[in-house]
Amino acid sequence: MNESLLRELVPAVIGVLVRRGADFASAEDAVQEALIRALETWSDDPPRDPKAWLVTAAWRKFLDAARAEVSQRQRERAVEVEPPLGPVPATDDTLRLYFLCAHPSLPPASAVALTLRAVGGLTTRQIAAAYLVPESTMAQRITRAKRRVAGRRFDQRGDLGTVLRVLYLVFNEGYGGDVDLAAEAIRLTRHLVALTDEPEVAGLLALMLLHHARRASRTGPEGRLVPLAEQDRSRWDTGLITEGIALLRAALARDRLGEYQAQAAIAALHADARSTSETDWVQIVEWYDELLLLTGSPMVRLNRAVAVGEADGPQAGLAELADVSPDLPRYAAVRAYLHERAGDLDRAAELYAEAARAATSVPERDHLTREAARVRHLPRP
Repeated sequence: MNESLLRELVPAVIGVLVRRGADFASAEDAVQEALIRALETWSDDPPRDPKAWLVTAAWRKFLDAARAEVSQRQRERAVEVEPPLGPVPATDDTLRLYFLCAHPSLPPASAVALTLRAVGGLTTRQIAAAYLVPESTMAQRITRAKRRVAGRRFDQRGDLGTVLRVLYLVFNEGYGGDVDLAAEAIRLTRHLVALTDEPEVAGLLALMLLHHARRASRTGPEGRLVPLAEQDRSRWDTGLITEGIALLRAALARDRLGEYQAQAAIAALHADARSTSETDWVQIVEWYDELLLLTGSPMVRLNRAVAVGEADGPQAGLAELADVSPDLPRYAAVRAYLHERAGDLDRAAELYAEAARAATSVPERDHLTREAARVRHLPRP
């Protein structure tokens, strides 16, 4: 049984139920129940028309639930007559679901969870496992999110930028449990590319592919972090890099630059270089300038300081940090790296240790602790 096919069908099936009169929350619940039933039975007896099977099963689940709520007369009237079963309309409501699930009124964590449920077709248990939280906690988060969007019209145009931010949040979570969130984000973004004609959507997919291409080289034995400069570039996925660069070029040719295209351009320059020393740092600084104009992000300014340090020398990079808030994550780590490059090893060791104490993950903390120890043992002039 193809679980990926099942997940791809979920948004369209939800759309059919909504068009028949179901509210979004009830439709989504019914489709999830039908999905679980499909996972239990299709391996032995797969249907000829998977979408029609899911629509039929989900609609019956919805009717059962609606008829049980006898106090809600309005809903009962909406479902008194069951539409005849037969060919399923070809209308694809997936794009509307993207906008609904990523509604600006939702907190980011809730928007991500709802997107993975309604658009990604994942079960609550799978999402909870991926985020390493109890299933009950994730169920509450999804329930609250559905309540927040309950009054929103299904055909109301949403904000594409919010959808892209939600998908990027999913990608940045990486993977955990039995669901690879990075791969799931790529799958959903591929789908969104097919539904829209916006260069920023292609830019986001290019960015994901270029980052994902380096995944195998990012960690060493026992989960140790491997910095970009030390990664084994022969392990990078050249197929993903080629696809990402082609997508990026096509998007940039539209001459409607956005932040994801600019980030992808930076990632492409890293992917194109055979080593750190051969990287076109001058062009990377220029792309960071574009990205800073687009976003004004303090994190972009911090990353730009690293690029300036590579292009113009560590002292120039340190000078750029004068305009960056010390409260930012990784600020101390960046200063440590630039001080090491400048030959100030004692200060670099202190800053690596400071960065390790402020690290938000165990792998990052361990990596920075090792860096502090390494610099302390370097020979002094």
